[in-house]
Amino acid sequence: MDRKIRVVVAKPGLDGHDRGAKVIARAFRDAGMEVIYTGLRQTPEQIVATAIQEDVDAIGISILSGAHLYCFKAIIDLLKKQHAADIIVFGGGVIPETDYPTLKEYGAGAIFGPGTPTGDTIEWLQNAVQNKREAESAPKIVKKTVRVKNTGMNKTVLKKTAAKKTMTKNQTKKAAVKKTIGTTKKITKRAGK
Repeated sequence: MDRKIRVVVAKPGLDGHDRGAKVIARAFRDAGMEVIYTGLRQTPEQIVATAIQEDVDAIGISILSGAHLYCFKAIIDLLKKQHAADIIVFGGGVIPETDYPTLKEYGAGAIFGPGTPTGDTIEWLQNAVQNKREAESAPKIVKKTVRVKNTGMNKTVLKKTAAKKTMTKNQTKKAAVKKTIGTTKKITKRAGK
């Protein structure tokens, strides 16, 4: 891969046990990834804001509190709302296997239970990010309906678009947030005169 994988390791909710999160964060770091650890007791909003601000490829959720259904859904829904649904969400901890299908329906890429070797999680994340980056850089086929001149008929045209190699969605969002923050500071400064 051209650039390092960037991943947020997050501990949402009231869960105060972070040993597993620290172990997986170190394993990701040792595998050459850039890791942002959010610390304990983060809200879904804080986790998503951190992920967007740090322009990460993935969010790893470590949860033991039993609030996994709520937390995963809230984080994934917020990512969609913030136009950052391209960020991979996965997780681990004490999560009943019967809840795995529900979490995957919400949009979680994978769930890793207690005792999963860190190498398995690293390998899965590397493959998931590689697949995501390949999909983002692949040309896209756009279907467009156009009106044929002087006939009154429509024609469907398939057009291949080139892959964008400029900014990712997260970088674009981050730039917009910075621009908004800069504007807010200017307004505040003027109001204070």
